[in-house]
Amino acid sequence: KKIMEKVLLEKEIDEKRQGEVITLNTKIKSSKKIYIESYGCQMNFSDSEIVASILEKEGFSTTKNIKESAIVFINTCSIREKAELTARKRLEFYNSIKKKENPNMIIGVLGCMAERLKEKFLEEEKLVDLVVGPDAYRDLPEIIKKVEEGEKSVNVLLSLEETYADIQPVRLGGNGTTAFVSITRGCDNMCSFCVVPYTRGRERSRNPKSIVSECLNLIKSGYKEVTLLGQNVDSYLWYGGGPKKHFKNKNEEVIKNSINFSKLLKLVAVSCPELRIRFSTSNPQDMTTEVIDTMSKYNNICNYIHLPVQSGSNKILKL
Repeated sequence: KKIMEKVLLEKEIDEKRQGEVITLNTKIKSSKKIYIESYGCQMNFSDSEIVASILEKEGFSTTKNIKESAIVFINTCSIREKAELTARKRLEFYNSIKKKENPNMIIGVLGCMAERLKEKFLEEEKLVDLVVGPDAYRDLPEIIKKVEEGEKSVNVLLSLEETYADIQPVRLGGNGTTAFVSITRGCDNMCSFCVVPYTRGRERSRNPKSIVSECLNLIKSGYKEVTLLGQNVDSYLWYGGGPKKHFKNKNEEVIKNSINFSKLLKLVAVSCPELRIRFSTSNPQDMTTEVIDTMSKYNNICNYIHLPVQSGSNKILKL
């Protein structure tokens, strides 16, 4: 009973929690301000850092003051209906400010909801000026230009290649001690209850050199701990790029030289001995004893496994 009361209390607190408004400490003093509000999983927050990095190069700076913003983004989640209702209410709030105080403000939806409800937001409800899916953030500068010229704009095309490997994310908010580094994007599991394969695309892994490079930059910036991030980190597999589903068609030499999650863990642990290393999220079906062995050999890999345990009948979970 006490455990259930604790779970229900945490659920209530979680549902009351607003999205996080994230800002960047920068020397750029720009009149072009962006306001980014993120909801949902840690991958969304990581993506917001990628968006900030891309737009920083275009002269934008972040702000927590929505009224002074040239552009307002909400980075959304589609996992539960509650999350979508919250996002819609926020869009209505943004539009009220645009109508009363900032008529030139551009309102945009990013993330999984953008992928799922693009026509509804743009054409039916007319709540937004632009809609951009998780694989199209590189196109944001051009999309923003189109909107400034009076066009509504949308790009929710899913990619089999995009991992944003060459972009060093701008660290927004946070405590300066712990950071997340994305190692995979998308998912191939096709669970009946999950939208990820449809909103984030097929699974592909990021170049291990770019992962190590990002971790080394974190050390230079004073970070002490990193969490390797993915929808399912244990299925990480690098063989040169492209979706994981193509791996089985590769020749023996490519397969032999591929890097799985265990090898990646070792690579990061050896290359970055100053960092504590965690990873999230693990799917039990892909966890291997090789990963456990690697964890046991390196003291800077934390003895921590994040498992999304589901309860229910075997029949239903299998379906």
